[in-house]
Amino acid sequence: MRTVRIGDFEASAIGLGGWQFGGKEWGWDPAHRAEDHQIIRRALELGVNFIDTAEGYSKGESEAIIGEALEGVPAGKVFVGTKLMPIMPTPARIVRAADASRKRLRTACMDLYQIHWPNPVVPIATQMKGMRQVRDSGMARRLGVSNFSLSLWQKAERSLGGPVVSNQVQYNLLRRGAEKLLPWAQANQRVVIAYSPLAQGMLSGKYSADNAPGGCRKMNSAFTRAGIEAAQPLIAALREIAKAHGATPSQIALAWVIHHPNVIAIPGARNVAQLEQNVSAGEIRLSEDEFERLNAASATAGKTGLKSVPQFVGRMFTRRPAAAAST
Repeated sequence: MRTVRIGDFEASAIGLGGWQFGGKEWGWDPAHRAEDHQIIRRALELGVNFIDTAEGYSKGESEAIIGEALEGVPAGKVFVGTKLMPIMPTPARIVRAADASRKRLRTACMDLYQIHWPNPVVPIATQMKGMRQVRDSGMARRLGVSNFSLSLWQKAERSLGGPVVSNQVQYNLLRRGAEKLLPWAQANQRVVIAYSPLAQGMLSGKYSADNAPGGCRKMNSAFTRAGIEAAQPLIAALREIAKAHGATPSQIALAWVIHHPNVIAIPGARNVAQLEQNVSAGEIRLSEDEFERLNAASATAGKTGLKSVPQFVGRMFTRRPAAAAST
């Protein structure tokens, strides 16, 4: 497994996303808890040492499940990043939320604490004051952001007066806006954490115009008839390259994400078999010809104009209220 440095920690380039843990939108029920623990522990056995979660994932249930699974794991063996839901992120609210996340994760000090979405009402300097308090109080070793533009990421770092080590953003072959972040991240030893690296399963190639998924994926434009049809040339390229590597389209899509320096991919896993398949992608090395072919095939895919589920959620934090828009 190749690694990516986050400050003084070498993190696995393939991590484990925790949105599905405790998530009823993914069909979760309490009977899955033991299987979730098994997935997390198997990930550690396979060399995955980066786990992502958030207080917003099932109202903290994901954090609690991960904390339970990691009980007794020695410090330094695993790196867990969690995120603050920025509803009125004043310094006092941030400190309280961080303390609650820390307790659910069963740790004295979190590895990485991030602001989940930009908040247009509370100034970023005020938010970073709260984040600084979290770090200086010993509740978190490192600070990051999520869904931030490059300029806002840089502004957050200036306001903090120190490294904002990561920015977690949607990044996959259908959504490539995060590439605006990569040159600065690479030049300044910062990390881009790619969530939804398989476009919620669209890049697995198992869906067709007549076989679209249900659940929360219905809000993702990739799964409309037009979106699925637009993605077919890309899916065909993934299948052909996968065949050459004895791999699956999903594994090639993950290999493409981590082909970029300073990028960690955090696919979720519904079971141990899916986890093992994702982790195997960390050993695939794409040739430059394969990489460029995927770049070209992705250029015309996923251009339906709608937003995915995470982007819909983020709109409540990134739209400026009418009263504030002119200030």
